[in-house]
Amino acid sequence: MTQIVRVLVVDDSAYVRKVLREMLSRSPFLEVVGAARDGAEGLELVEQLRPDVVTLDLNMPNSDGLDFLRRQMARRPLPVVVVSVASESGELVMQALDAGAVDVVRKPTALATDRVYEIAADLVAKVKAAAAARVPVPAPPPAVRAAAPAPRAGRTDILVIGVSTGGPQALKRIIPLLPADFPIPVAVVLHMPVGYTELFARSLAAASRLPVSEARDGDPLRPGAVLVAQAGYHLSVVRRADRTVATRLSLQPLDTPHRPAVDVLFRSAAEVFGDRTLAVVLTGMGSDGTAGAGWVKAHGGRVFTEAEESCVVYGMPRAVAEAGLSDETVPLDRMAGAILGAL
Repeated sequence: MTQIVRVLVVDDSAYVRKVLREMLSRSPFLEVVGAARDGAEGLELVEQLRPDVVTLDLNMPNSDGLDFLRRQMARRPLPVVVVSVASESGELVMQALDAGAVDVVRKPTALATDRVYEIAADLVAKVKAAAAARVPVPAPPPAVRAAAPAPRAGRTDILVIGVSTGGPQALKRIIPLLPADFPIPVAVVLHMPVGYTELFARSLAAASRLPVSEARDGDPLRPGAVLVAQAGYHLSVVRRADRTVATRLSLQPLDTPHRPAVDVLFRSAAEVFGDRTLAVVLTGMGSDGTAGAGWVKAHGGRVFTEAEESCVVYGMPRAVAEAGLSDETVPLDRMAGAILGAL
């Protein structure tokens, strides 16, 4: 019998609390056990009600969402899904993810309309996933490495990474450990709501020795540069007439569960770079990346998957491994080393 997930809603808007309660209660597997008006009340209700998951607004008077998150994580780690407006609190969302939030749902700006109901399916799916998730721990400072020549690009000419739930934290435990003279380009698909990927790229750049930016259409692939797919567009790589390789952003295909899709990036990398492709599938719910990993393997490339014990959600890596497409299963704290070794 499936266990019912107990949810606490924390939001200063009475209207939003009502709507979130209605949306979550539509699922027979979710029960809203309480609602709090700010972070201070949220902390009290967590102790009283012992919810499995908290949905958390960030912009609240008195005690805001970030204060709640940091105090709760210090007291007793708990899966938290941020529900916030990107235009008002993008930087706060990045800090919340760093502090241990499992995932984020973008709240529509026009809260006084029925548009807020548009997030229902996404919210329910992420709350369910959060209930089974391991709460991510904040990324430690990058380990200091002795100066040494970076590996020469040879067997591998591109690194492509696919990640979903728990992705921001996972990437911050890998990319900052890559040396400044990392010899190949890196392209990343991260499932994240529209409005947050540019902010995340800037946050990752601040912690890394490599340049990190949100991908734009036509960006050339450069050794040591990290490009993060823009939410809302598929990211692929294409070889141009002058033999250089650049990015392409597109709405096509339209029939994927996610845009950007890991499958689209991986397939394009395999078609352009063939057996010199290294694909890495990290934590996340669902199976995006499995078909793409198949393309990488069919072209002679290699696929690494994150080990179950370090995943926030062991979904995407599991799907790849169970399909027999993973060359190596690697815990997150050893993934940077595995990538360097693969070069």
